[in-house]
Formats: sequence, structure tokens, C-alpha cells
Amino acid sequence: MDVDEVMPAIEESEELPPAPEAFIPGTHVLGKDEILEPDDSVYIMRHSMNVTWPCLSFDVLRDSLGDERQRYPATAYLVAGTQADQASKNELSVFKMSSLHRTQKDGDDSDSDEDEDALDEDAILEFRSVPHHGGVNRVRAQPLPPSSPLPPASQPYFTATWADNGKVHIWDIRPLIESLDVPGYSWDKSRTNKPAFTINSHGRAEGFAMDWASSGNANPSSLRLLTGDVHSKIYLTTTTPSGFNALSQPFTSHTSSVEDLQWSPSEPTVFASCSADCSVQIWDVRSKGRRSVAGIEPAHESDVNVISWNRISSYLLLSGGDEGGIKVWDLRNVQKKGTTAVPSPVASFKWHTAPITSIEWHPTEDSIFAASGADDQVTLWDLGVEPDDDEIGTPMNDAPRDVPPQLLFVHQGQKDVKEVHWHPQIPGAVLSTALDGFNIFKTISV
Repeated sequence: MDVDEVMPAIEESEELPPAPEAFIPGTHVLGKDEILEPDDSVYIMRHSMNVTWPCLSFDVLRDSLGDERQRYPATAYLVAGTQADQASKNELSVFKMSSLHRTQKDGDDSDSDEDEDALDEDAILEFRSVPHHGGVNRVRAQPLPPSSPLPPASQPYFTATWADNGKVHIWDIRPLIESLDVPGYSWDKSRTNKPAFTINSHGRAEGFAMDWASSGNANPSSLRLLTGDVHSKIYLTTTTPSGFNALSQPFTSHTSSVEDLQWSPSEPTVFASCSADCSVQIWDVRSKGRRSVAGIEPAHESDVNVISWNRISSYLLLSGGDEGGIKVWDLRNVQKKGTTAVPSPVASFKWHTAPITSIEWHPTEDSIFAASGADDQVTLWDLGVEPDDDEIGTPMNDAPRDVPPQLLFVHQGQKDVKEVHWHPQIPGAVLSTALDGFNIFKTISV
């Protein structure tokens, strides 16, 4: 070009790009071809992991990496069971999630000196599996004492599975964990590929309710396992020095499917249950006749799907219903059987728009809990938050739907969320399972 052309100056627009808008479920509706984009500025860590078959249920496994972990990248172990398209394809799997880096923030980050921690790399998901005949409705690992390391590979680490064919299997998964951590480790398949014990007490009735308890030490002979089925029966299995002992007489006060079970964190003979009969029942294994000693009837207007017993303030019980309601109960107000008074919940929330699928108190903060719903939401709550006087009645962002002040966080992006758990050794870390795999995240809110 022979003649230099002077390009006109580009006028910079003074208009700022529109600020991203918070998507409020129940208020906003995604338009055609719209997708939700996570705001990573509110996540300290956020990772998604796909699996071959969806897992209805999982449990977080204790490890020997220490408690109160704050450093990144993080590592987490969990056990889960599949829901495959054929019964013969199902598995019980131990997963190791590693390279769980901090989530990178956009823009200037004051933590720029923490570049090593802040690498936004893909997480690594490794697993070891054993065959499991039939789909797995629920998985629960035996409790290990807080701050105790993982037992040595020669000792068992038991996990129970509720199979959809009516059987409850107890597996020793400790060698599978060792195989994930020690290259070249080969485990004894006779120890892992068949259950250490199978509970046949439920006949052909499948179930979902299950909870372990321990007498407080790692001795396997101190374990107790409750299982509840769709025919309203609850069975207790105990351990002895020689193995497991399934007690034959069921606990019977419910009139419909038993949906969830929780041992009392403070009284070793007491447990709670919830049911599709709309009630929550409190039991003592010492009571004659195997009938409940107290109850909340009705606790919800429809099926009570899930409960969680607060491990710090042991008089508080959470319940989640099929109608989407979440309720907090003070068990000191629950009357013994024979009285007609129905207690009122100390708190009640109707945020979820579909059945509550999972609920769990924070392991160390007695006012915080997590919940999940069939509306594809995982929500984090804090009962300790009080509304300011000038906020009462003021909707967020002028939205027509009030956001409860106790609702700290809404995590979305998964389809059909089934279960949520806190990680007991990584403060504030939450794991969830859904139709499209696992999420693990930690927010700036908790």
C-alpha cells in the first residue's frame, strides 16, 4: 500500500457489559438454548466427574491424610454402588478423587502467590470395583472414630449395600483402597469379591433405609447396623468377635415403607426412622415388643424421605419430605407414645419445589446443613442466620420469590440429584451424586 491511511480512532463505549444475573430457581426459567454457567468466584473448589453408570447412593470414606485439611490440591475417597441397565453389570466401587485444585477466579486474585494451589486443572478419578448382583439402592460405610487413621490393610473396613433384590450385603473394601494407593498391590479376591456377610431377614422386600453405629472404637465387634424395607420392617444386625449376627425379630410401628434410619449420636440404644406413612418414629432397642417409644405423627403432609440427627446438638433432628419441605425438630418436645399432642417444628422451609432426596447436618457446625432435591438443587443452610429488620419482607433482586435468610447457597448443574454428604476431613467440602455423575465443591459461604 503506497499511501498510509490514518484509521479513525475507535470510540470506546462507556457502557459496561451487563452484570451476570443470579438464577433463582422458581423465579427464573431457562429459555430455549440457554444454559446455566457457574459463577466460580463463589466457589473455592468445584469439580464434576462422570461415571459409567449412575450411582443412587455413596458414602465418604475416612482416610489417613489428616483432619481439618485446607491445602490444595485435595484428595477424597468414596464408596458407591451402581444402577446399571442389567443386574449383572452392577458394581460396588471405591473411588479416589485427586488433583482437586482450587477453582480459578477471573480477574485480579489477591491469592496470586498461591499459584501452585490455584491451578485449575482437571481432577483425576480412579476406582476399583467388585461385582454386585442387582442395583444398589443405598451404600453406607462403617463409622470410624474421629481423628483415627484408616485401619491397616490387614484389618477390615466394612461397607453395607442395600440391593434391589431384597438382600443387604456387607463387604470388606479395605484392600480396594490399598490398591488405589499402592502401585502394584494385588488384593485377595476371596476377601473382596464376595460379601463378608449377607442379611436375608427382609426376604424379597427391597429397601433404602440403612445406618451404622459403633461403640466408639475401631473394634469391628462393636458395630450395629439397622436396615429398613418397603414392607415397613426394620431389622438390627450386630457384630460379635466371631462375625455378624442378624437378629430375627423386626421393629414394627410403621405402616408403610421405611425410607431412612439414624442412630442417636448420644444414646447407643436409641434410633430414629422415617416412613412413607408421613411419620418420624423414635425407638429404643431395649423396649419390649420392638415398638417405637415416641413419634411425630404426622411429621410431613406426605412421605418423609430422609432424616439426619445432629451430632453436636443431639436434640435436633432434620427431616425432608416428598412435598419438598424441610423441617427441624427439637426432640425434647416429642412426646412418648400414648399422647395425642403433635409437636411443632422449630424451623420449617419450603424452598425446594420437588421431593427432598437427601439431607445431612454439617459434621462440626451444629446450625449448618445440606439438602438435595429432585428439582436439581443442592442447598446449604445455616439456622444461625437471623434476618435483619430492614430485610424482612424484601425479596432478593426484587424477585417475586422470597429467599430465606437461612439459605446460604444453591448449587446447580446436576440432573436428578440423589444424595449429598459433607466431607468430614475437608471442612466445608460437599459431595453429591446424580444421574450424570459426582460433584465435589466447597463454597465461600461455608
